[in-house]
Amino acid sequence: MKKIGIGYENYKRIIDDGCYYIDKTILIRDIIEKGGMVTLFTRPRRFGKTLALSMLRTFFELEYDRSGNTVDNSRYFEGMKIMDAPEKILSMMGQYPVIKLSLKSAKQPDFKTAFKKLRDEIIDEFLRHEYIKDSNQMSIEERRALKSLFRATEDEELLDDKKFQMEVGRYSTSLKTLSVALKKHHNKNVIILLDEYDVPLENAYYRGFYEEMVGFIRSLFESCLKTNDALELAVVTGCLRISRESIFTGLNHLEISSVYNNGFEEAFGFTQKETETMLMDYGMADRIPEAKEWYDGYLFGDMEIYNPWSIIKYVKSIAVNRMKFPEPYWANTSSNQIIKDMIWQADAEMKKELDILIQGGTIEKKIHEDITYDDIHESEDNLWNFLFFTGYMRKLSERKDGKDIYLTMKIPNMEIASIYENQIREWFEAQVKKTDRGVLYKAVLEGDTDGIEDYVSGLLEKSISTFDSDEAFYHGFYLSLLYGVPKYTVQSNREEGDGRPDIVLYPDRPKDPAIIFEVKTRKKFNEMEDGLDEAYKQIKDKRYEEGVLDDGYLGVVSYGICFCKKSCIVGKYNS
Repeated sequence: MKKIGIGYENYKRIIDDGCYYIDKTILIRDIIEKGGMVTLFTRPRRFGKTLALSMLRTFFELEYDRSGNTVDNSRYFEGMKIMDAPEKILSMMGQYPVIKLSLKSAKQPDFKTAFKKLRDEIIDEFLRHEYIKDSNQMSIEERRALKSLFRATEDEELLDDKKFQMEVGRYSTSLKTLSVALKKHHNKNVIILLDEYDVPLENAYYRGFYEEMVGFIRSLFESCLKTNDALELAVVTGCLRISRESIFTGLNHLEISSVYNNGFEEAFGFTQKETETMLMDYGMADRIPEAKEWYDGYLFGDMEIYNPWSIIKYVKSIAVNRMKFPEPYWANTSSNQIIKDMIWQADAEMKKELDILIQGGTIEKKIHEDITYDDIHESEDNLWNFLFFTGYMRKLSERKDGKDIYLTMKIPNMEIASIYENQIREWFEAQVKKTDRGVLYKAVLEGDTDGIEDYVSGLLEKSISTFDSDEAFYHGFYLSLLYGVPKYTVQSNREEGDGRPDIVLYPDRPKDPAIIFEVKTRKKFNEMEDGLDEAYKQIKDKRYEEGVLDDGYLGVVSYGICFCKKSCIVGKYNS
């Protein structure tokens, strides 16, 4: 079996290292036939955008080796789907100078540091084309202007604000300067590939220098994508379509492909057929339903799409250990700050909607693609739009009402549901820590079942989601409340009698009784008393109290506690 390449973003290395590759080369044909002069692809993080740009560069680039000889990259496409494209498209292979720039390094704490990172990336791309510095196709003045961009102004000089602004100005038009020079040298138009264009903007929004970064990115893009006669075509990728007014001002030749407005459905992510083929290739046909439940659920245009990063990690994990359970791999790579912000700042209406979503339900929201990071928290609609376009929600259906379009949306799959649930748990645990638990401790020690019910139900009412089928949540939640009962040590699932009671409070003093809690859950309120009966029966049948007394404790008190949604009832067991 072929190697599964985790983290590979370079197309040539995937092929050279013999890695498993799901053929996406038909994107080359589609960009030429269906794309604009500038094509913007917005897809969630880790959906193969960087690898796609690397593949495009490998196909189009007029590349030279160190001796100045032309490099033939056709071997990287042998047997690939693109080789069935019309001759007109195949004749474009290896014919264009290419500028490729990633903006993801700009995740820095302030504008100056972020700009310098982007400047360094730009200079590295200049150095990749160092052979044009002395091209005789340019005038002396043009060569002098070009050469100045190969050298960054020293950081010490940039401490002066005026010199720093001059440096920002120099590099805001640098990509156009490079593309014009490349065209003059090769007498061919240039292809520009810009990756993760919105990373600097998202980072700047959270760090507090959004306007400065928008200004630089706008100037960079306008010069090389809008007023550039040297441009053949450009491809830009990101997660979110930033408002045309803020970044793509006047870019009338821009073609946009998002998770909603598509036309390139199969280009990013894995289709159902591709996913099934990969699983079968690695002897995992029996895991297809599990993979679908966890990692499917994205709808690009009208096509079901799987999260490619998660599928690759899943297959790699199962190949090593057939007993491995699925995990939320994407949650560990993607920024979930927006989910955290939403949950921690949710009003009553949003809490209600999150309740519905976590339980597998749907909500309906107005859709609009023009958005800025500055606008995300301006309205709930903006927030839900952000979540939809970045992969945290999926479309089920849509309807039109006048000029407005409304989408019915839900959480895509188990992986994304776990992100919401984990953030909700973190928020809930923080709320619990803020409460005065002395009231609960007093009720437990005095046998006040009504007091326990009131305190615990009061906390649950503040929660966002109801984990009504998750006994483990209620167990952990109640266990966490009991840590700190004075003069008691709390244990969970420790052997006593013929089993393991859910929670036992062991006294520090012999005169105090041990306290047992057996936790049950029910899905309907009218079944909660049955839950208490089950708890009582388990305490008796498993001889929990006898086990505690055999440990040398002088007394024991037992409770049953049954949860249903945001309520609980408590009963005291009398042996």
